[in-house]
Amino acid sequence: MLFRVCIAMCVSLACGVPRTHAGDPAAPITSSRPPNVLFIAVDDLACTLGCYGDVIARTPNIDRLAASGVCFQRAYNQLPLCNPTRASIMTGLRPDKIKVYDLDRHFRDELPDVVTLSQSFQAAGYFAARVGKIYHYNVPAAIGTDGFDDPPSWNHTINPRGRDKTDEVLVYNAEPHRKISGALSWLAADGEDEEQTDGMIASEAIKLMQQKRDKPLFLGVGFFRPHTPYVAPKKYFDLYPAAALRLPYSPPGDRDDIPLAAFAHNCPVPNYQLDYDTLIKATQAYYACVSFVDAQVGRLMDALEQLDLAENTIVVFWSDHGYHLGEHDGIWQKRTLFEQSARAPLIIRSPTHEESSGVCRRIVEFVDLYPTLTDLAGIKAPENLDGRSLRPLLNNPLAPWDNVAVTQVLRPADDRLGDQVMGCSIRTDRYRYTEWGEGKYGFELYDHHADPLEFNNLAIDPDEATRDVIAQLRPLLRSHASGQIPVTPVNPERL
Repeated sequence: MLFRVCIAMCVSLACGVPRTHAGDPAAPITSSRPPNVLFIAVDDLACTLGCYGDVIARTPNIDRLAASGVCFQRAYNQLPLCNPTRASIMTGLRPDKIKVYDLDRHFRDELPDVVTLSQSFQAAGYFAARVGKIYHYNVPAAIGTDGFDDPPSWNHTINPRGRDKTDEVLVYNAEPHRKISGALSWLAADGEDEEQTDGMIASEAIKLMQQKRDKPLFLGVGFFRPHTPYVAPKKYFDLYPAAALRLPYSPPGDRDDIPLAAFAHNCPVPNYQLDYDTLIKATQAYYACVSFVDAQVGRLMDALEQLDLAENTIVVFWSDHGYHLGEHDGIWQKRTLFEQSARAPLIIRSPTHEESSGVCRRIVEFVDLYPTLTDLAGIKAPENLDGRSLRPLLNNPLAPWDNVAVTQVLRPADDRLGDQVMGCSIRTDRYRYTEWGEGKYGFELYDHHADPLEFNNLAIDPDEATRDVIAQLRPLLRSHASGQIPVTPVNPERL
């Protein structure tokens, strides 16, 4: 209890919204109204948060949100890449159903009539708005473009574009042969938070809270950082002195028992062959962006309180996938099936579940978000959703919960792999089991009770007990992910 009180007293940044009083035109909305939904997405955020046990991260605002809601410590995305995971969350369907495995396809190409999460809320009378990145688009979008956004999902969209875009020429790129959006690149920026795209996103979201508080609101707020380039005001870099940072530990020979396909094509060699000091600077820049986004989340939380909306608003905080910062002897960014990439932050604060807030260590999936939110709001959802409502865990984070999580990723054919390779991984309470190309390109099995950092691949020279575990997990994995290369226009060689 003392921990929660301390977290709640953490410093939050002022957002400049006047508090309302009884009799004001903007008087508090009664709880008889349908609950609003504040749906906060963060791009490329690992579990680098205080509430997830990271001792480096300075994240007081997200931590106080976690203390007032349920912090799901073991939440897993369906495909660790922006476009597929966001499409999966918003449709409530796994990648094999929407046929989105990379950055180059829209889910409506496969399912033109699918009803998205925000469409379900629109059908129930909600005003659905998006500020920033909910579906996939560039970082941030060029003026007038929405990338793979989905117009039917929204009544209103806003695409702010701040100094991080106009000052791109100032960004340092440690890998000049790559675009800054895919390279280790960063900028300790001049100016204030509100001049950056994510600061503008928070400001625009607060305006919508004010303007639309007389009608049920589904508000998607999508922050771009800490996606590369890592851009944040200088003051956030100052929170993380380079001398205090270290790269993750890897035991000698860590990669010896890992299949080649397990390493993403865009990070095939350890640490991009960059030197230690450069990697530490990249780590500093990443954490600076995490704290910058935390400050913007704090502004949103303060606005809910000052507009008297907090007691009638469901808050969901999520990242599209996890992120590597040098684990396994030099993996960076995403597109892997290791724990650091497949697992991501998920926090839900429901006004009707304040007494049951706490940490939940049950296995949950991002496809569970759609049925959870429609259940909490009491609105109709499509019958074919792949997830299930997390309401029992919001009622009691320690409730019995028999579940597994399945994450997959599609590797392109390149000079390492002769073919396209689908990787599929299943996470149970104890194990992670992974197949590459249905086993043609390798297997992995990690016992998280004994090996939480996944250093010892038990699928290499398995004993009888290990073979029994694999025999149990393999059909369970196949029931959720086929492992097949998709036959779609994205893969013309298969047509």
